[in-house]
Amino acid sequence: MSKHDTSDPYGMIMDAIVTQSLPPSQKVSENILSETFGISRAIARNMMERLVAQHFLVTLSPRVTQVAPLTLLEIRQNFMLRRMLLPEVISLAGAKVDFDRIVALNDRIAELMQSTDDDAALELLKTNKELNLALCEPVGYPLMVDWIRQLEDTAMRIYWLYVKTKQSYPYSSDQQNIIIDVVRSDDSKRIQTCITDMIAQTEERVLNAIFQNKQFYTQDLIV
Repeated sequence: MSKHDTSDPYGMIMDAIVTQSLPPSQKVSENILSETFGISRAIARNMMERLVAQHFLVTLSPRVTQVAPLTLLEIRQNFMLRRMLLPEVISLAGAKVDFDRIVALNDRIAELMQSTDDDAALELLKTNKELNLALCEPVGYPLMVDWIRQLEDTAMRIYWLYVKTKQSYPYSSDQQNIIIDVVRSDDSKRIQTCITDMIAQTEERVLNAIFQNKQFYTQDLIV
């Protein structure tokens, strides 16, 4: 993994959660985060409070906080919520989307798909998240976009499992090209159908990958 960027403590802790450098159910504390990421205890405390509020960390007692578990329930819930929100929000954004930005992000995804090493995989997942948010942000509902951002962060945790077990990605830049073309049409019904189908297909691939690996027959899905 690349070196920690202390100018973005939230980002580097989330990267560690996504890539399981901080694996599901691992105990964390202000001291652990401070020493691991080279940040002050005050910043570590703020990051813990923020991550607990977003359910990426869970507090079991006043003295025990750990990385949120990643189970089949969390995975199914994430896909269900994204199927509910993304088709509607992206259809509302429609032609207001910055297509030059979207195409540039998708071109970068296509480049990164040539490799599945950890750094490339993490950058690809983050670029895919940025693309999905760029499709949603023009709708102009900040609270809804915040919810989607949190769902996309969890989706990165899920997709990391797929990448590390299958040595490939659960979606392709060609699929994203189809989405881009449909969004350009500004046809709400077509957009909703396309996004719903894409999410359902990705969910099926991810769940099949999990069920085919005996190492995931435990509560936490750790690679």
